[in-house]
Amino acid sequence: MQAILEAIRAGASGEDLAALPIPESYRAAHLRRSDEAMFEGMPSKDKDPRKALHVGEVATPVLAPDEVYLAVMASSINFNTVWSSIFEPLSTFGFLDRMARESEWAARHALDHHVVGSDASGVVLAVGSAVRNWRPGDKVVAHCNYIDDQDPSAHDDSMLAANQRIWGFETNFGGLADLAVLKANQLMPKPAHLTWEEAAVNGLCASTSYRMLVGRNAARMKQGDRVFIWGATGGLGGYATQLVLNGGGIPVGVVSSPDKAEILRRLGCEATIDRVAEGFAFWKDEHTQDEAEWRRLGKTVRSLVGDDPDIVFEHPGRSTMGASVFVCKRGGTIVTCAATSGYMIEYDNRHLWMKLKRIVSSHFANYQEAWGMNELISRGAIHPILSACFPLEEVGEAAYQVHHNMHEGKLGVLCLASERGLGIDDPEMRARIGEDRIRLFERT
Repeated sequence: MQAILEAIRAGASGEDLAALPIPESYRAAHLRRSDEAMFEGMPSKDKDPRKALHVGEVATPVLAPDEVYLAVMASSINFNTVWSSIFEPLSTFGFLDRMARESEWAARHALDHHVVGSDASGVVLAVGSAVRNWRPGDKVVAHCNYIDDQDPSAHDDSMLAANQRIWGFETNFGGLADLAVLKANQLMPKPAHLTWEEAAVNGLCASTSYRMLVGRNAARMKQGDRVFIWGATGGLGGYATQLVLNGGGIPVGVVSSPDKAEILRRLGCEATIDRVAEGFAFWKDEHTQDEAEWRRLGKTVRSLVGDDPDIVFEHPGRSTMGASVFVCKRGGTIVTCAATSGYMIEYDNRHLWMKLKRIVSSHFANYQEAWGMNELISRGAIHPILSACFPLEEVGEAAYQVHHNMHEGKLGVLCLASERGLGIDDPEMRARIGEDRIRLFERT
């Protein structure tokens, strides 16, 4: 991998890169099947990703005809890597074992180690015999929708395919490594004005937010819509806030500190709610929600933007769903894609059915949606939300910080790009946009 890195940094041609041998092993962040039971009986908050994530050499898999080898320059941490690393709610190896029953190529994934990670930026090193749109030397970013074309549903919306999976979470050979294996239909052009680490953090969260708000499959935001965004400076919310502003909507951003509220104001979001400073507590106890708090939240929103939100961007799950259903406007939409605070949700159904609201589910994004979001980023209309970077050796610490909500935006991970600031191919465009916009989320 060192020879590959040196060739990339020297600007080697695609032909020269293709001539380099693919190593028999590579450095990767991985889980071990033998550790599956290490956290049994422990509360989620006490499960420590640093104890489960190992960084070391793993064997390089054989390449399928529709796949590519990618030299991974940078990656990032998503909540699914946290879930994998604490084996919750299911063991990560169960996904791989089920996948292995599908085909001979799928069987490669069921190993005693699982290379995790669902984001990547890098350079294509080699392509399978069926790949036609990509060549060695292409600089790309990855999206994590992993499917094949043999399910009829996939030809309407690939997220409906029965065998749809998230790469690096429900498959092996993910992006938190120096080398990754991806299907050719996971690749998109790298935004030329971004560094490797800035480009790497966008794929999963940005595409998820795009589908939830912009694509035809979920909320379908229109100009003038008031959009209530939980965790508005988080991995999903940071992109959602930008999409609302970019699309002529009015974001109402919920955060948990004055520093995060200041980030929102610098983004251009004027309506902010610091839920900690306001003391919102939507649950009286483990079993009882507090409708008075829902009403107080609704009154706060109306005081900021003059009406109830047309769309609620919902992803915390159990802790917030009751409030989300309540504050949403009559006839409005609650769009949900996750449940980071718990997936057994409760809400008062009277506020849903009697006011003609709807809850719409959304999961990642199909290729067209991911491509559309990547084009917005490539044009400089949407910016990365990278707040900090870790070397691959410290991937456990990065996952720990995400697990305990100690971060804003996205945490990047440097893989082959062992130092920051590399990979910019269009410095003029970067200068036009401005470092202050591109690096707005970075910790000072």
